[in-house]
Amino acid sequence: MSEVRSPLVRGGVLEPGGRWRNWGRSESAHPRYVATVASVDEVIETVAFARDEGLTVKPIGAGHSFTAIGATTGVQVDLSAIDGVLGVDGNRVTLGAGTNLYQLPALLQPHGLALANMGDIDRQTISGATATGTHGTGSAFGGLATQIRAVTLVTAAGEVLRVNETENPELLPAAVLGLGALGVVVDLTIECVPTFVLHAVERPEPLETVLAEWSERIASHDHFEFYVWPHTETALTKTNTRLPGDAPRHPLGAFSGWFDDEFMANGLYRGIVNLGHLAPGTIPPINRLAVKLSGNREFTDFSPNVFTTNRTVRFKEMEYAIPVEQVPAAVAEVRALIADRGWNISFPIEVRSSAPDDLMLSTASGRATGYIAVHRFFREDEREYFGAVESIMRAHDGRPHWGKMHRRTAEDLRPAYPRFDEFVAVRDRLDPDRLFGNEYLTRVLGE
Repeated sequence: MSEVRSPLVRGGVLEPGGRWRNWGRSESAHPRYVATVASVDEVIETVAFARDEGLTVKPIGAGHSFTAIGATTGVQVDLSAIDGVLGVDGNRVTLGAGTNLYQLPALLQPHGLALANMGDIDRQTISGATATGTHGTGSAFGGLATQIRAVTLVTAAGEVLRVNETENPELLPAAVLGLGALGVVVDLTIECVPTFVLHAVERPEPLETVLAEWSERIASHDHFEFYVWPHTETALTKTNTRLPGDAPRHPLGAFSGWFDDEFMANGLYRGIVNLGHLAPGTIPPINRLAVKLSGNREFTDFSPNVFTTNRTVRFKEMEYAIPVEQVPAAVAEVRALIADRGWNISFPIEVRSSAPDDLMLSTASGRATGYIAVHRFFREDEREYFGAVESIMRAHDGRPHWGKMHRRTAEDLRPAYPRFDEFVAVRDRLDPDRLFGNEYLTRVLGE
């Protein structure tokens, strides 16, 4: 190996790497180098350096994936300086790959635009979120990647490849949700919608009623989801109705928002889960108390203020996508599992839905989809719980979220995705030597 060249010729910096950990503390890595880049030319040079040195390359976003999808022992690429709005054409906005989702409201508002749908966390970068299949909820809305209309990436050959409806269109269903396996994404063009308002209703309801009305709820409301606290019979439902951007707003008051979303959901909850970790027997009564103290409010505000919440309590997460009609049965089985095993689980089960799409590796590819997510406090051992829940989800033809913990391999993922081999063929074409590979991608995509 030759000596590292630092700084890069065009202004980027290549430095020896140190220990990297993801947000959930479920994965860590020791990249040999970290390249901090601020232009496409610097990405090209970084790729060339890694190729010459026989090292792999992995761009890293906010580290919000719970898998090792972003881990590398080679060159880690920090794209955070390639951010912001690069261009606007009607409702289509081109963003630098390192743009964080939480930046988007301020960036899009001057243009009167918003994302059509969002997940409940906005810490991720736009490229990391789309690459792993991040989604929100709403049976008429696809995941974030379905909103992407163009991608620019630097390939293993150091070429700038533009993928859109007219240039390399056959690659678009792979490139918008590419797992970081096809190249370094440097910008994306997203189809936005005019700014809109959401009327949010959050209520505790009997779980039995919510499961019985699942199909009706997701069909009759724009965005519906619910949380189930283990050891209770209550679902906390969240129903969001879309309104025009000039609709009257009645946002949460400053104190109410702070009390519910910061003090209760983060400050107090952090103490509760730490107590549950030390004294698991306290979890069932605490969960029953939590249901009584939260989830009963109504407000109207701009969409990003309703879709997303601030979460500072660290956790580990596994999420599975299953045929939407199988959600009630699967939720019931997970609850029965927890009761039968006598486990004390402090985090709720989260349930959402999305529309089908035709992206090669989307968890909603070819079918209307329900999502069931389970969590554990990051200091707890998740393996037994997640493993047992995964068995339930596999029995329901489940597909794991690419950025959340699972134990699946290419061998059993191939039959779960109608277009799996198409994606592998694209990967073989763009990265035959696996310059952008790592252990996780080898496990889920094959050699």
